[in-house]
Amino acid sequence: MKRISIRATKEADVEEIVILCALHAEYEQSDYDPKGKKEELKKHLFSDSPSLYGLLALINDEIVGYATYMKQFSTWDAAHYIYMDCLFLREEARGFGIGQMLVERIQEEGKKLGCQLIQWQTPDFNTRAMKFYERIGADGKSKERYFLAIQ
Repeated sequence: MKRISIRATKEADVEEIVILCALHAEYEQSDYDPKGKKEELKKHLFSDSPSLYGLLALINDEIVGYATYMKQFSTWDAAHYIYMDCLFLREEARGFGIGQMLVERIQEEGKKLGCQLIQWQTPDFNTRAMKFYERIGADGKSKERYFLAIQ
């Protein structure tokens, strides 16, 4: 029987998070360079005032996925919200309700941070994720995301 649990990230987990990030990038058909990521993630997840929060999904105490999120402010809404930066599960961990457990935990944490909304994005080809998000009651909004290097 599978024992599923969700817990906050610990500093000792960062190396595994970098591995999951690489797998996540591959799944989303994106490039990923792990160089320096371990140090930067430690700094942002575990400072006195963290700019990033992380959760891990485990099956029988083995890490099988992660979610990261942060508190942001919406000018249009004039309110804080949670931005879910990443949610990823290894292939063998999908279909057991773990993604929903991660989202529900982020909702709980968002309430503690005074937020009433979670926002996130996913590539338009990730139809499996879109079906999951719609099944849990999320609404989609079509926008393109742009990236501009600061030079």
